[in-house]
Amino acid sequence: MALLDLLGRRWALRILWELRAGALTFRALQDACGGTSPTVLNKRMKELGDSGLIDLGSDGYALTPLGHELREAIMPLIQWSTRWARSLAKRRGSR
Repeated sequence: MALLDLLGRRWALRILWELRAGALTFRALQDACGGTSPTVLNKRMKELGDSGLIDLGSDGYALTPLGHELREAIMPLIQWSTRWARSLAKRRGSR
C-alpha cells in the first residue's frame, strides 16, 4: 500500500516515466513534465529519492536499479492500458 500511495501522488508516475530513457536535469525534467511547479517537482523528487527509486548523479536525475526494476514491473500494466484504450475507442466508434 505504501508504494501505491507514493505512485498515486501527483506527478510521481510522470517523473518515473520521463526518466525511463535516461538522466535528466531538473529543468529538463520540469519541461518534460509539462512545466509543473518547481515546488511540487522538488517534493516528489525528494519522496522518490528517499524511496530509493531515483538518484541525482553527474548527468542529472536518473532511475536507480530499484527504479528500473519498478519500471519493468509496471510494463504489463502499461501494455494492458494500451489495449484498454483501444477497446474504449472501438466502443465509442461503434455507437
